[in-house]
Order: sequence, then C-alpha cells, then structure tokens
Amino acid sequence: MRWLAEENFNNDIVHALSRRKPGIEFVRAQDAGLTGIDDEALLAQAADGNRALLTHNVSPITAHAYHRVMKGEAMPGVVAVSCDAWMRAAIDDILLLTECSIPGEWEGQVRSASPVEALSDVATLRPLELV
Repeated sequence: MRWLAEENFNNDIVHALSRRKPGIEFVRAQDAGLTGIDDEALLAQAADGNRALLTHNVSPITAHAYHRVMKGEAMPGVVAVSCDAWMRAAIDDILLLTECSIPGEWEGQVRSASPVEALSDVATLRPLELV
C-alpha cells in the first residue's frame, strides 16, 4: 500500500513508520511540494499517485472524498487517524494496512486507523447504485 500524508499529519507517526518498516511507500505532502493546497487538490494528487491519504482532518476530507466518488473519480482511500489515538496503536494499524492490503482494496473508502468514537461520521463511500 502506498501512502500520502497530509501536511498536518503527525510527523512522529511518519518517522516511527519509517523506522519500523524501512522502505514503506510513504510521501509527506510537504516533501512532494503540496504544502498549502486545498483538500480537493490533495485528494486529486493522492489519486494521481495511487496513494491512500493519511489525515487527522476527518470531516472536510470525508466530504471531498465523497464528492470524488460520486463524480466517478479515482479515490484510492482515506485513512483517518484521530489526534486522540494512541500513537503506537495508530502506527500498528497503519503498518497492518500496509502489509495486509491488496491493490485497490481501499478504493472509494474512508476508514479510521484506530477505533475512536469521535470518528463515528467516517463511512465507506460507494457510488449510489440504481435499482
């Protein structure tokens, strides 16, 4: 699994992921020249690079991700990590997703990396099917 971390994502988590799994396919927004771009553009960049987005910014990203899916645009997935989550649990969850996910598995989905009640608005995003 390939990752793009939004610019405000906890750098301690990023560094710990790199230490625990050297070679993890991980790009920080600021290292890719994506500092200061809006959420829609960030999701577009993640899709262009076929990278799931890691974020702490749940509500706005979820809305933009939903719009991408509804328009039929690529959205390789969003993994939301609560700022209140234990860092070790978040790292373990991200590493588990990295190791156990198959390509395309998270397409069109927004998920929480660590279960936190504050993320109850996070849902699977799928285009509406006409019956």
